Amino acid sequence: MSEQSAREKGLKFRTHREVTTLWYSSRRVAEDCSGFKVLVEEETDHILGAHLFGPHAEEIINLFALAISTNTRAADLREMIFAYPTVASDIRYMIP
Repeated sequence: MSEQSAREKGLKFRTHREVTTLWYSSRRVAEDCSGFKVLVEEETDHILGAHLFGPHAEEIINLFALAISTNTRAADLREMIFAYPTVASDIRYMIP
């Protein structure tokens, strides 16, 4: 879901966005253009949307899609343990 869609639905949400070109997961593959934006509903702590670009975004978005479709709380996804060093281990830093 986009910020505009969430606003149109009258949802209260928090957003976290960041350019990640200085993160290890981007630097190790010499990626000079990467970032994300994640929307989380205030009342339920459910992830409403995730927007990613950069290395392995096509894989990481699947984890966000799973969290969205199963109504996983953002706090639970943030606390999951992912293998390190992998791009998936960055997820905890993407969630507001």
